[in-house]
Amino acid sequence: MSTAQFDEGRLMQVLVAPIVSEKATQVAENTNAVLFKVLRDATKPEIKAAVELMFKVQVKGVSVVNQKGKVKRFGKTVGRRDHVRKAYVTLQPGQELNFGGEAA
Repeated sequence: MSTAQFDEGRLMQVLVAPIVSEKATQVAENTNAVLFKVLRDATKPEIKAAVELMFKVQVKGVSVVNQKGKVKRFGKTVGRRDHVRKAYVTLQPGQELNFGGEAA
């Protein structure tokens, strides 16, 4: 397994949160991929190892997107949202992740 070359404590921190949105649901239905918000310095092999370790599934591939934070106004002051790194994790055929609490 690829988890042997990474520190297990680091792998537990790589995945910040799953992204559940209309786009994420559509991607999951069409391509068997799941979206995660990950650490800004996480690499593709780390993300793959973290998903395999935490969810006990086989990962086919990982694509990452760096999304720049939007500039927003808060009254007179101008602020900026945080930058986000998203990971599209494609699962092997037959593999499935379920975030809703019900059993499959």
